[in-house]
Amino acid sequence: MGRVFLVDLEGRAYRCRFCDSPLGLADDVLSRSFNCHQGRAYLFSNVVNVTLGPQEERMMMSGLHTVEDIFCCCCGQILGWKYVIAHDKNQRYKEGKFVLERWRIADDVAEEFNLDIRAGSSDTENP
Repeated sequence: MGRVFLVDLEGRAYRCRFCDSPLGLADDVLSRSFNCHQGRAYLFSNVVNVTLGPQEERMMMSGLHTVEDIFCCCCGQILGWKYVIAHDKNQRYKEGKFVLERWRIADDVAEEFNLDIRAGSSDTENP
């Protein structure tokens, strides 16, 4: 396959729980109030050291979205998904953003109180 070169992050970062590769900065977290099948998830504006799967249509709690799964480029574990297209105009703010499932990442960051939690910000797939 070849050698994997990782982008190192300066500052407080979230890492892959399985191989400790840096994934995203705490400053790039847009929301800590998302949910997935396994619990909590964070919405990021930018992530690094990931590869993207193929685009697919997925029905989620907030409606139909075109998404790409996100995989760690070092160990290959699935970490979450990227919003490509939100079919509901009220959900368009998610386009181009990344969701990392909380149980799949570790943090260098002490948990903070998030006073900006909005109801209805979860986005899990409908079974």
